[in-house]
Amino acid sequence: MAQYSKADLERRMAGAVESLKGDLSGLRTGRANTALLDPVTVEVYGSHMPLNQVATVSAPEPRMLSVQVWDRSNVTPVEKAIRSAGLGLNPITDGTTLRLPIPDLTEERRKELAKLASKYAEGARIAVRNVRRDGMDSLKVDEKKGEISEDDRKRLETEVQKMTDATIADIDAAAGAKEKEILGQ
Repeated sequence: MAQYSKADLERRMAGAVESLKGDLSGLRTGRANTALLDPVTVEVYGSHMPLNQVATVSAPEPRMLSVQVWDRSNVTPVEKAIRSAGLGLNPITDGTTLRLPIPDLTEERRKELAKLASKYAEGARIAVRNVRRDGMDSLKVDEKKGEISEDDRKRLETEVQKMTDATIADIDAAAGAKEKEILGQ
């Protein structure tokens, strides 16, 4: 049975791009985005839970997030979790609703966020290169077993490299667009 699977490599490379897009959507650009609060976990009922499992997050205005906590006893832990998440947000509590005004980004903070975006992109590139390496290795194994010829291996290696180049171009485009958005260009 041949080890090389083009579909598996494509799926894994696409997964790296999707993961990057998820990471990038959480980066703040000065507009309210509910994905901003995705990494926040709240300590309630004796365990850590994602914020979206104890409250509804919405963006009623371009520069405001609203967090509607379902259980009144969780308002304080949710507020504490948002303050300590390092997002630079200060919740205003109003009953079971927390309002989060999105402050303007300073030039320094924009540069930090742009650096973070390129760090996420580099992580995705590394993941894609690892998938490429796995694909190349499985082609060599298949050739050694006699399941494919040397010509087939070379042709398929070129195909894997083209997939890698296209995926890395997608990563660069996504990261570049996000950096421009963050820097307000």
